[in-house]
Amino acid sequence: MNQGRRSVLGMVMLGAMEPLFAAPPAMAGLQRRLDSELAAIVDDPAMQLASLSVLAIRAGQPVYEGAFGRRSIGPDRPATPETLYRIASVSKLHTTLGLMRLVEDGKLDLDADVSGYLGFPLRNPHFPKQPISLRLILSHTSSLRDDGGYSWPNTTALKDVLAPGAAAMWSAKAAPGEYFTYCNLGWGIIGTVMERVTGERFNALMQRLLFKPLGVEAGYHPSELSPGALANLATLYRKRTTDTEIWNAAGPWIAQVDDYSAKPPASLAGYVPGVNATPYSPTGGLRISARGLGVVMRMLMQGGMHGNTRILKRETLEHMFARQWTYDPARGNGATLDGFYQAWALGNQQFPDRPGMRLVEGGFDAIGHLGDAYGLRSVFAFERATGNGMVVLVGGSSADPETQKGSYSALARFEERILTALYRQAIVGQQN
Repeated sequence: MNQGRRSVLGMVMLGAMEPLFAAPPAMAGLQRRLDSELAAIVDDPAMQLASLSVLAIRAGQPVYEGAFGRRSIGPDRPATPETLYRIASVSKLHTTLGLMRLVEDGKLDLDADVSGYLGFPLRNPHFPKQPISLRLILSHTSSLRDDGGYSWPNTTALKDVLAPGAAAMWSAKAAPGEYFTYCNLGWGIIGTVMERVTGERFNALMQRLLFKPLGVEAGYHPSELSPGALANLATLYRKRTTDTEIWNAAGPWIAQVDDYSAKPPASLAGYVPGVNATPYSPTGGLRISARGLGVVMRMLMQGGMHGNTRILKRETLEHMFARQWTYDPARGNGATLDGFYQAWALGNQQFPDRPGMRLVEGGFDAIGHLGDAYGLRSVFAFERATGNGMVVLVGGSSADPETQKGSYSALARFEERILTALYRQAIVGQQN
């Protein structure tokens, strides 16, 4: 596989207001070693990757970024530091940041009955007297379920699919607040609530609340990206046979989403804010680059500050990152997805440095989010105490990641290899 490669160690510009960090000559060897190791992972015949973009931050400063493979296969276009990816569920953390800004503005209360914001009753029909709050939705303990779907056309009103009696949307066993089950549907509700209290389309709202203040190119719907961003958007791929949805490493790369080589993305004509935000996919539809994610990460590391601009209050972030749920095997208080989920806060996952869910082999007690959709795998994880963090965006793999389980976590083995390489060489290696 002919892989493009662009990388730089200790020389990363994050946003128009960010400084440029120049690598000392002594680090050139480290750069070559890390470039070589990541390129080998991308080209591994046992699990080829369509594209890979990574970023490492050490002690609050960006120290390495790399882009490998192709953002488009036929026509071939290399991944670059400006390549945007549909980052799947890492989107949820960013949606939550926008939500928390509305909480700061007094437009939303995390513990209020969300029915009042939606304009229709939101109740588990099995526990009709128990209100559902944003806090419960953000911590995946609301008793909502994805069994009845979590995305609908903008011609469908959310109130119609969530009407009382829609039993497929709810747990029949666990009351609100009792049990953790990861649920995408909750973020469609959150996006709709955000639109209801502001009157703004979800993507425009997130531009105002988060991305424009950060100077980051990003968007939740491809039709609303700038021409330059759309040209840099990665197509997500799987290798499979052309007539089935089954993975096949010997087959061709098949585009899964964001292939606009033949025609541009369709717009959301007739969209009405506050009716159904799921076409914007607050749950997984954010398109952003690894470099852009680094800007967000550094803002979080800096207590809500971006340069001289305050994005969020420090106390807001303390509340957002305070743990809401921890798996207790004795109580069986949640569905861990084979150990994938161990602890959760408000819209963000916690990665305790312990067997089962550590992201690297020791020493990295992180918070953030993971993503998995359309062949993409994504990681956004950092330590608040040390200011160390990593972003990983994989634009597709040649085989089902489930066939190559990780050796020390619930991640795929190629994800472990990428994270460990970044951590050992770009972060720990610079501390030695």
